[in-house]
Amino acid sequence: MFANSLLRALPQDVLERLRPERVLLPLLHEIEFPGKPIHHLYFVESGMASMTATFQDGEQVEVGMFGFESVIGISALMGTRQSLNRVYTQIAGDGYRTTLARARVEFQRGEIFQALTLRYVQAQLLQAMQSAGCNAKHEVNQRLARWLLLCADRVQSNTFLLSQEFLGDMLGVRRTSVTMAALALRQAGLISYSRGKISILDVSGLRSISCECYQVIKDHLDSYTEFDTALVR
Repeated sequence: MFANSLLRALPQDVLERLRPERVLLPLLHEIEFPGKPIHHLYFVESGMASMTATFQDGEQVEVGMFGFESVIGISALMGTRQSLNRVYTQIAGDGYRTTLARARVEFQRGEIFQALTLRYVQAQLLQAMQSAGCNAKHEVNQRLARWLLLCADRVQSNTFLLSQEFLGDMLGVRRTSVTMAALALRQAGLISYSRGKISILDVSGLRSISCECYQVIKDHLDSYTEFDTALVR
Protein backbone atom coordinates (compact mmCIF):
# COMPACT_ATOMS: atom_id res chain seq x y z
CA MET A 1 0.00 0.00 0.00
CA PHE A 2 1.38 3.39 -1.00
CA ALA A 3 1.54 6.21 1.52
CA ASN A 4 1.40 8.79 -1.28
CA SER A 5 -2.19 9.92 -1.85
CA LEU A 6 -2.00 10.06 -5.63
CA LEU A 7 -0.29 6.70 -6.10
CA ARG A 8 -2.73 5.10 -3.65
CA ALA A 9 -5.67 6.33 -5.76
CA LEU A 10 -4.36 4.88 -9.04
CA PRO A 11 -5.60 1.53 -10.36
CA GLN A 12 -3.12 -1.29 -10.91
CA ASP A 13 -2.98 -0.98 -14.70
CA VAL A 14 -1.92 2.68 -14.43
CA LEU A 15 0.77 1.82 -11.87
CA GLU A 16 2.09 -0.89 -14.17
CA ARG A 17 2.45 1.64 -16.98
CA LEU A 18 4.07 4.28 -14.76
CA ARG A 19 6.40 1.74 -13.09
CA PRO A 20 7.25 3.94 -10.09
CA GLU A 21 10.65 3.19 -8.53
CA ARG A 22 11.50 3.83 -4.90
CA VAL A 23 14.00 6.62 -4.14
CA LEU A 24 15.56 8.08 -1.02
CA LEU A 25 15.09 11.80 -0.43
CA PRO A 26 17.91 12.90 1.88
CA LEU A 27 18.06 16.33 3.50
CA LEU A 28 18.57 19.16 0.95
CA HIS A 29 18.22 16.80 -2.01
CA GLU A 30 17.64 18.88 -5.16
CA ILE A 31 14.56 17.64 -7.00
CA GLU A 32 14.25 20.64 -9.31
CA PHE A 33 16.44 23.68 -9.97
CA PRO A 34 15.58 26.78 -12.05
CA GLY A 35 16.68 26.38 -15.66
CA LYS A 36 17.40 22.66 -15.42
CA PRO A 37 15.30 20.11 -17.35
CA ILE A 38 12.78 17.92 -15.54
CA HIS A 39 13.37 14.22 -16.14
CA HIS A 40 11.18 12.61 -13.48
CA LEU A 41 7.98 13.06 -11.54
CA TYR A 42 8.36 12.47 -7.80
CA PHE A 43 5.75 11.14 -5.36
CA VAL A 44 6.73 11.84 -1.75
CA GLU A 45 5.95 9.09 0.74
CA SER A 46 7.65 10.52 3.84
CA GLY A 47 9.53 13.71 4.67
CA MET A 48 8.80 17.14 3.23
CA ALA A 49 10.03 19.19 0.28
CA SER A 50 9.70 22.91 -0.40
CA MET A 51 9.35 24.86 -3.63
CA THR A 52 10.98 28.27 -3.35
CA ALA A 53 11.28 31.44 -5.38
CA THR A 54 14.91 32.55 -5.38
CA PHE A 55 15.92 36.22 -5.75
CA GLN A 56 19.05 37.87 -7.13
CA ASP A 57 20.43 38.52 -3.64
CA GLY A 58 20.28 34.77 -2.92
CA GLU A 59 17.32 34.94 -0.55
CA GLN A 60 14.40 32.59 -1.07
CA VAL A 61 10.77 32.34 -0.02
CA GLU A 62 8.65 29.21 0.03
CA VAL A 63 5.84 29.13 -2.54
CA GLY A 64 4.85 25.48 -2.17
CA MET A 65 5.11 22.57 0.25
CA PHE A 66 5.15 18.87 -0.68
CA GLY A 67 4.36 15.91 1.53
CA PHE A 68 2.67 12.53 1.22
CA GLU A 69 -0.14 14.03 -0.90
CA SER A 70 2.15 15.39 -3.59
CA VAL A 71 3.44 14.84 -7.07
CA ILE A 72 6.40 17.00 -8.07
CA GLY A 73 7.24 17.95 -11.67
CA ILE A 74 3.73 18.32 -13.09
CA SER A 75 4.67 21.47 -15.01
CA ALA A 76 6.66 19.29 -17.41
CA LEU A 77 3.41 17.57 -18.41
CA MET A 78 2.05 20.93 -19.53
CA GLY A 79 4.89 21.94 -21.80
CA THR A 80 7.52 23.30 -19.43
CA ARG A 81 10.94 22.31 -20.74
CA GLN A 82 12.93 23.54 -17.75
CA SER A 83 12.09 23.93 -14.08
CA LEU A 84 10.87 27.36 -13.03
CA ASN A 85 11.57 26.99 -9.32
CA ARG A 86 13.85 25.26 -6.87
CA VAL A 87 12.40 22.19 -5.15
CA TYR A 88 14.41 20.41 -2.45
CA THR A 89 13.85 18.31 0.64
CA GLN A 90 13.79 20.12 3.98
CA ILE A 91 12.89 17.03 6.00
CA ALA A 92 14.52 13.79 4.83
CA GLY A 93 12.32 10.94 3.70
CA ASP A 94 11.65 8.75 0.71
CA GLY A 95 9.23 8.31 -2.13
CA TYR A 96 8.80 7.09 -5.68
CA ARG A 97 9.57 8.50 -9.08
CA THR A 98 8.63 7.74 -12.66
CA THR A 99 10.21 8.98 -15.86
CA LEU A 100 8.74 12.03 -17.51
CA ALA A 101 8.32 10.01 -20.71
CA ARG A 102 6.08 7.40 -19.04
CA ALA A 103 4.15 10.06 -17.11
CA ARG A 104 3.56 12.09 -20.28
CA VAL A 105 2.13 9.11 -22.15
CA GLU A 106 -0.17 8.29 -19.24
CA PHE A 107 -1.24 11.93 -18.85
CA GLN A 108 -2.15 12.15 -22.53
CA ARG A 109 -4.51 9.20 -22.20
CA GLY A 110 -6.89 11.68 -20.54
CA GLU A 111 -7.94 9.28 -17.80
CA ILE A 112 -7.57 9.04 -14.03
CA PHE A 113 -3.89 10.01 -13.86
CA GLN A 114 -4.58 13.22 -15.75
CA ALA A 115 -7.62 13.99 -13.58
CA LEU A 116 -5.68 13.47 -10.35
CA THR A 117 -2.62 15.45 -11.38
CA LEU A 118 -4.79 18.38 -12.50
CA ARG A 119 -6.67 18.23 -9.21
CA TYR A 120 -3.34 18.41 -7.40
CA VAL A 121 -2.33 21.42 -9.50
CA GLN A 122 -5.56 23.07 -8.37
CA ALA A 123 -4.76 22.28 -4.73
CA GLN A 124 -1.24 23.71 -5.13
CA LEU A 125 -2.60 26.90 -6.70
CA LEU A 126 -4.97 27.28 -3.78
CA GLN A 127 -2.09 26.77 -1.36
CA ALA A 128 0.02 29.41 -3.13
CA MET A 129 -2.81 31.95 -3.29
CA GLN A 130 -3.87 31.43 0.31
CA SER A 131 -0.26 31.68 1.50
CA ALA A 132 0.27 34.90 -0.46
CA GLY A 133 -2.81 36.43 1.12
CA CYS A 134 -1.79 35.12 4.53
CA ASN A 135 1.68 36.66 4.27
CA ALA A 136 0.15 40.04 3.43
CA LYS A 137 -2.59 40.06 6.07
CA HIS A 138 -1.67 37.99 9.12
CA GLU A 139 0.86 38.40 11.93
CA VAL A 140 4.10 36.41 12.02
CA ASN A 141 3.01 34.26 14.97
CA GLN A 142 -0.19 33.29 13.11
CA ARG A 143 1.77 32.48 9.97
CA LEU A 144 4.34 30.46 11.92
CA ALA A 145 1.56 28.47 13.61
CA ARG A 146 -0.06 27.82 10.23
CA TRP A 147 3.23 26.70 8.68
CA LEU A 148 4.14 24.39 11.56
CA LEU A 149 0.71 22.74 11.47
CA LEU A 150 0.90 22.19 7.70
CA CYS A 151 4.43 20.82 8.04
CA ALA A 152 3.31 18.40 10.77
CA ASP A 153 0.45 17.24 8.53
CA ARG A 154 2.79 16.66 5.61
CA VAL A 155 5.34 14.62 7.56
CA GLN A 156 2.66 13.05 9.79
CA SER A 157 4.64 13.83 12.92
CA ASN A 158 4.55 16.58 15.55
CA THR A 159 8.35 16.57 15.90
CA PHE A 160 10.80 17.57 13.17
CA LEU A 161 14.15 19.28 12.60
CA LEU A 162 14.08 22.84 11.23
CA SER A 163 16.44 25.76 11.73
CA GLN A 164 15.23 29.29 12.53
CA GLU A 165 17.07 30.51 9.43
CA PHE A 166 15.07 28.09 7.30
CA LEU A 167 11.82 29.15 8.97
CA GLY A 168 12.63 32.78 8.17
CA ASP A 169 13.20 31.92 4.53
CA MET A 170 9.99 29.95 4.30
CA LEU A 171 7.89 32.72 5.87
CA GLY A 172 9.73 35.56 4.12
CA VAL A 173 10.62 37.37 7.35
CA ARG A 174 13.78 38.23 9.26
CA ARG A 175 15.27 35.64 11.60
CA THR A 176 14.67 37.92 14.59
CA SER A 177 10.95 37.99 13.79
CA VAL A 178 10.82 34.19 13.65
CA THR A 179 12.78 33.98 16.91
CA MET A 180 10.29 36.23 18.69
CA ALA A 181 7.28 34.39 17.25
CA ALA A 182 8.73 30.98 18.17
CA LEU A 183 9.52 32.25 21.67
CA ALA A 184 5.91 33.41 22.11
CA LEU A 185 4.59 30.00 21.03
CA ARG A 186 7.03 28.24 23.35
CA GLN A 187 6.14 30.44 26.32
CA ALA A 188 2.48 29.67 25.69
CA GLY A 189 3.29 25.95 25.98
CA LEU A 190 2.34 25.25 22.37
CA ILE A 191 5.76 24.13 21.09
CA SER A 192 9.19 23.20 22.33
CA TYR A 193 12.23 24.31 20.38
CA SER A 194 15.87 23.39 20.97
CA ARG A 195 18.84 23.08 18.59
CA GLY A 196 16.65 23.05 15.53
CA LYS A 197 14.26 20.41 16.89
CA ILE A 198 10.64 21.55 17.01
CA SER A 199 7.88 19.63 18.78
CA ILE A 200 4.23 20.65 18.71
CA LEU A 201 2.99 20.11 22.26
CA ASP A 202 -0.56 21.41 21.92
CA VAL A 203 -2.11 20.95 18.48
CA SER A 204 -5.49 22.44 19.36
CA GLY A 205 -3.82 25.41 21.04
CA LEU A 206 -1.63 26.01 18.01
CA ARG A 207 -4.69 25.85 15.77
CA SER A 208 -6.34 28.53 17.88
CA ILE A 209 -3.32 30.80 17.31
CA SER A 210 -3.15 30.05 13.58
CA CYS A 211 -5.22 32.01 11.10
CA GLU A 212 -8.02 30.46 9.04
CA CYS A 213 -5.55 29.85 6.20
CA TYR A 214 -4.37 26.60 7.80
CA GLN A 215 -7.75 24.90 7.58
CA VAL A 216 -8.41 26.18 4.06
CA ILE A 217 -5.13 24.76 2.75
CA LYS A 218 -5.43 21.54 4.76
CA ASP A 219 -8.93 20.81 3.46
CA HIS A 220 -7.86 21.14 -0.18
CA LEU A 221 -4.67 19.09 0.16
CA ASP A 222 -6.45 16.36 2.11
CA SER A 223 -9.36 15.96 -0.30
CA TYR A 224 -8.09 16.65 -3.82
CA THR A 225 -8.18 12.96 -4.79
CA GLU A 226 -11.94 12.86 -4.10
CA PHE A 227 -13.17 13.84 -7.55
CA ASP A 228 -16.17 13.11 -9.72
CA THR A 229 -15.44 9.82 -11.47
CA ALA A 230 -17.80 10.86 -14.27
CA LEU A 231 -15.00 13.18 -15.41
CA VAL A 232 -12.78 10.17 -16.15
CA ARG A 233 -13.43 8.25 -19.35
